[in-house]
Amino acid sequence: MSGTARRIIDTQDDMEEGIAALAVVEPAFARIRALTGPWPLRRRDGGFGALAFAIVGQQVSVASAAAVWGRVSAAGLDDAARMAAATGDDLWACGLTRPKQGYLKAIAVSGFDYAALEHMEDEAVLARLCELPGIGRWSAEIYAAFALGRADVLAAGDLAMQEAARMLFGLPARPKEAELRALAAPWSPWRGVAARGLWAYYQHVRSREGML
Repeated sequence: MSGTARRIIDTQDDMEEGIAALAVVEPAFARIRALTGPWPLRRRDGGFGALAFAIVGQQVSVASAAAVWGRVSAAGLDDAARMAAATGDDLWACGLTRPKQGYLKAIAVSGFDYAALEHMEDEAVLARLCELPGIGRWSAEIYAAFALGRADVLAAGDLAMQEAARMLFGLPARPKEAELRALAAPWSPWRGVAARGLWAYYQHVRSREGML
């Protein structure tokens, strides 16, 4: 496990350490691991591209986000300088909505210090990211979890994760964000690993049902 002041998920060994700890607190995670096999790290290099990826994924399905992101990256617009120079036609061709175009252009020219996030505590990272145009809690948590590898960050506003929790724990309804945060509190300091497990479980169930 790299890092001293905070837990960072860098390798599959880090993931397995987290799974083992989670299984002691909540045996359901051991069952997920047995069903799904290894959970993907989903790590990305930090910087503008990773934040742009989070913006592209806002309020759309995984498939839609993947399609748009494929066009964005193929056009080289995962680079801040190229995004700043892009025309509206360039961005429309990628399938970006007008609000997302505005957010991405504004962040591209913001001069945001991504490197500074590496040395900040989780809540400070999230607060700093949320100062950027178009970045809310979900997007900030996605960046912190996958670009920074923060092991205790869980994007509780994610609908797929909420649905996975409903199915896994037999809840009467999909938990709201605050309810999922309360449910996940005992999983600290491995909530970021739990998030990956819930996403893996969601994909497993939907694939089994023929819905992926």
